[in-house]
Amino acid sequence: MDFKILGPVSAGLDGHAVALDGSKQRTTLAALLLADGKVMPDERLTAILWGWEPPATSTRQLYTYVSRLRTRLGTGVRLERQGPGYRMDIGDASLDWSGFRGLAGTGRADLLARRYEEAERRLAQALALWHGPALTGVTEHLRDAEGPLMEEARLTALEDHAEAALALGRHTDMVPALTRQVTRQPVRERLRGQLMTALFRSGRQADALAVYEEGRRALADELGIDPGPSLRALHQEVLTGTLAPPAAPERRTVTLPAPPASPGPPTAPAGRRTATEGTAAPEPERTPHPDGAGRGVPIPATLPASPADFTGRVTETEEVVTALRGPHDVVITGASGTGKSALALRAADRCRDDFPQGRLYADLRTAEGGPRAPAEVLGWFLHALGVEPDRTPAALDERIQLYRTLLAGRRMLVVLDNASDDAQVRPLLPGGGACRTVVTGVRSHLASLEGTRLVRLGPLPPADAGRLLAAVAGPGRFTASPEAAARIAESCDRLPLALRIAAARLAAHPHWPAELLADRLARPERRLAELRLGSLDIRTGLRSVVDGLDPATGAALRVLAAADLSRLTAGDAAALLDTGPDAAEELLERLVDSQLLEAWSIDGDARLCYRFLPLVQLFARAGHAPQLVAP
Repeated sequence: MDFKILGPVSAGLDGHAVALDGSKQRTTLAALLLADGKVMPDERLTAILWGWEPPATSTRQLYTYVSRLRTRLGTGVRLERQGPGYRMDIGDASLDWSGFRGLAGTGRADLLARRYEEAERRLAQALALWHGPALTGVTEHLRDAEGPLMEEARLTALEDHAEAALALGRHTDMVPALTRQVTRQPVRERLRGQLMTALFRSGRQADALAVYEEGRRALADELGIDPGPSLRALHQEVLTGTLAPPAAPERRTVTLPAPPASPGPPTAPAGRRTATEGTAAPEPERTPHPDGAGRGVPIPATLPASPADFTGRVTETEEVVTALRGPHDVVITGASGTGKSALALRAADRCRDDFPQGRLYADLRTAEGGPRAPAEVLGWFLHALGVEPDRTPAALDERIQLYRTLLAGRRMLVVLDNASDDAQVRPLLPGGGACRTVVTGVRSHLASLEGTRLVRLGPLPPADAGRLLAAVAGPGRFTASPEAAARIAESCDRLPLALRIAAARLAAHPHWPAELLADRLARPERRLAELRLGSLDIRTGLRSVVDGLDPATGAALRVLAAADLSRLTAGDAAALLDTGPDAAEELLERLVDSQLLEAWSIDGDARLCYRFLPLVQLFARAGHAPQLVAP
């Protein structure tokens, strides 16, 4: 049995995850694990589950959580009632928190004994056990109580590792990573001193002095204090050029900690000051260039910003984030306008610290709506990875090989937006290892990509649709007219893109009452034209999908849309298209694959039913799909 709390709280048995039901059961498990074999009183368990106002049924619910844990963890773990509480004995099972403390303690002892190589190795192993913010998935009460102490232990191990690396002469490698750490921990003086040391030994005395000055201002502004004596003494040594060289000879080949995911900050309780977010261990900013010329590969960060007013999709976001922090790539699919790109960027932003060695992004659709050539995208990626234009191979296969060579062994995220099919995506996939990929696209056969989790998006629930309208249109715009908001949402099929356009139109016309826009959208002949503002146009994505259909399928789309049936069967389509049922069903499934039709089965019947989303039907009926050509 393996228990993990340095990231999402989980349990595994023989390589398979043990099912845990929600945050309360994860909290119960984590609290008993942190008790380290001691009795956890009912009162304490109740407080970390519900705070100071537990429900009247708390005793019964606590018994249920413990009972389910006992059943699911099996006979290898003893979970028993003792006196006023519960006690867990995990026996021979492993706990990542115990492993971290053991390795970090041994590594610190090695550091104090000046066994720098052993210290670096053990501390790297300790930091690699972190897979995200500690105690992810538990209640805020447990996270507030235990999270800051665990985060402090991680940061101390991180500083010890940096000290060992600097003693081994790795000052140049450490500069970028320490710069990131100091940015995130501006008042942590030991980290700032390590960055000053790395900069000075890299021949950057002026930069080291600037880092000290920034720290002096941060300490004064945030805490109202001056730098401590150690940092002041280091500043004097840098200023006079008397800083001592590394304690150990420089090593040319080193092993850096590369945990699968760098944790962010724990949630701090109100009024208490804790360490802010950080990454698991300093890592090299540049890796060797394959041409042997001695240059380096920079850390790319080409992702667009996540929408600040992103609304809803809580379950889908967690599904994507969990997959990326685990062993899976992700394909996000859905009809045009369902917010696939926004979800990909939102999840990527949530995982920013999990991919400290780079984040690449490419829109695989051209400005005209067609598919972009993989060779062009690889050219962008190689340039972002530090390959000069005159060294970029011309052949597609050579670009693929160089791209995968540069990504090998690096923890990077690649977002491929608006993919047309799997053939376009495959050349852009990293060669495995620690990299993860998010692909967005309309066509569901993108699910054929190996090792991926498929996340499907549909219309937003009514409540989330209303919240998105309010977030974009402005606070209070729908306070007096909630019915108008509901009408607008339904006219937009509750699709995020259409909702965003409608709300933006209200924001751009502050003199419009919400009822005015609701009335305009209610007219089918005007609806598509109303859903356009600036560069946003609901028809753009639909046109791209329809233009990608083969001529026969595109022509059939118009005929089916013009029939104006609330639902279609293969028999209906066969009659309308003057073809056989099998051919009609095949055509309908092609339209489903392109997210232009929805399909569902009838209970107790082998037949399938199909229907248009209203906006898709309006688009097809308005003449945007090809006409049937007479034989």
